[in-house]
Amino acid sequence: MTRWTGHEAGLLRKAMRLTGKAFAGLVGVNPRQIPRWESRGETLELSLANQAALDTVLSQATREVQQRFASLLTERAAFEHDERAEELLRRDSRTSRHPGDGKLMTLIEEGIYLSGAENRSVWLDAYLIDVYPTTNEDYGKFVEATGHRPHDTGPAADTRSS
Repeated sequence: MTRWTGHEAGLLRKAMRLTGKAFAGLVGVNPRQIPRWESRGETLELSLANQAALDTVLSQATREVQQRFASLLTERAAFEHDERAEELLRRDSRTSRHPGDGKLMTLIEEGIYLSGAENRSVWLDAYLIDVYPTTNEDYGKFVEATGHRPHDTGPAADTRSS
């Protein structure tokens, strides 16, 4: 994290699935601090010592916890258009806006990637991918703008006749 606020601290606690007391013990703060941090959200920038402690907790967390934290952090940015998260991503020279829909994209470098259940090595050229998942609303706009036939999503698909 570039800058920890009460909001991000709360997301990390949720990603770790810990009570406030257990999380406080891990971070090394008084358990009464955690509800205060979370209630003040983005208006509370944590002290440098607490930010360093949270950096350590995040770096030592399991991969699953780190992925949950990243999902929680980007989920809000994707659905609520969290300007702060988007600003952090805009500072990354590997990100750009799609000229058609304005969605934030990031560069995936060329290289060897493992593919499939058997982890077969494959070479992929560099490409751009959306930072946030495509929502149903985004997909609907794409279908309408391009005239593409909507993808059949199975039993839950819209079965209305044209």
